[in-house]
Amino acid sequence: MLRPSIVIASLLVGCASSAELDENAPAHHRRDGTFVNTNGEAIAKPLSALLKWQREAPDVTPLNLPSVPLQPDTLTNPSAAQVTWIGHSTFLLQVDGLNILTDPIFSKRASPVSFAGPKRTTPPAMSVEQLPPIDVVLISHNHYDHLDKPSINALRSKQPDNPPRYYVPLGQKAWFDKLGIEQVTELDWWDKAEVSNATVHAVPVQHWSSRSPFDRNKTLWAGFLIDSPILRTLFVGDSGYSNDFKDIAQRLGTVDLALVPIGAYDPRWFMKSAHMNPEEALQVVQDVGAKRAIGMHWGTFSLTDEPMAEPGERAAATGVIETPKPGETIDLN
Repeated sequence: MLRPSIVIASLLVGCASSAELDENAPAHHRRDGTFVNTNGEAIAKPLSALLKWQREAPDVTPLNLPSVPLQPDTLTNPSAAQVTWIGHSTFLLQVDGLNILTDPIFSKRASPVSFAGPKRTTPPAMSVEQLPPIDVVLISHNHYDHLDKPSINALRSKQPDNPPRYYVPLGQKAWFDKLGIEQVTELDWWDKAEVSNATVHAVPVQHWSSRSPFDRNKTLWAGFLIDSPILRTLFVGDSGYSNDFKDIAQRLGTVDLALVPIGAYDPRWFMKSAHMNPEEALQVVQDVGAKRAIGMHWGTFSLTDEPMAEPGERAAATGVIETPKPGETIDLN
């Protein structure tokens, strides 16, 4: 029997494109309209590699992380800077009067269909209805565990009169246009946008994009640096380890808080280029000079081969990367 994550991965597997770079565009743009990483390479595994992973994949025991009770007063009347982990890569970052939501997924599956695909084992710490009014939504890339259509529609229904502003990587606005969502700003790597008294920078990370077998790397992927007067936050999104993080610190300076992915890393021969392990996440924290770091992208969906609790255990062992419980609000002042 195929694991759910492998079923969905089989929809997304593709061959590396041999298209040339566009000499009249930034180095990560190809002539055929697709994108590559800053090392000049596109992540695209052949079908044979996917089948090898499928044959060797172990059974992974589901994990339901304990959550903490919501604190509605704290969310409604936040301190100057605080963050709440909702689950997977979804955070509520509240800073300088802004409510910022990252990669919102509240659905039971990370999948294009409701009846198959990776099933959520840890419920979201809060529902869309329990969120405070959201000002900004950051979308790192278009994989189903980061860009979830039901969650985006739920946000639109919740805030019909004061919709949030979405910041998305290059090429992703068309997806929102089809939903009738107009408050969308596309950013290429190193682009920036002003929002209230903060600046949102899109930064390069090492990953790939796809929502079908036919759109491999046709939209960009990115991390975001949110620069506000009292807190500089790097939301990595999804990434393998690369020199991009040293470049981010060199170009934009060090950060106060890093939200770093720590899960979905085994088997390394298949996952290393696209997903970092906790020790590589620690290197990211060091590269960007972060004063605090919080792990994400673990304990919610069984996507790969490592035990679901292992990323949190290895991250905690670093003594640097924090692993709060879902629903836990951390004061960042």
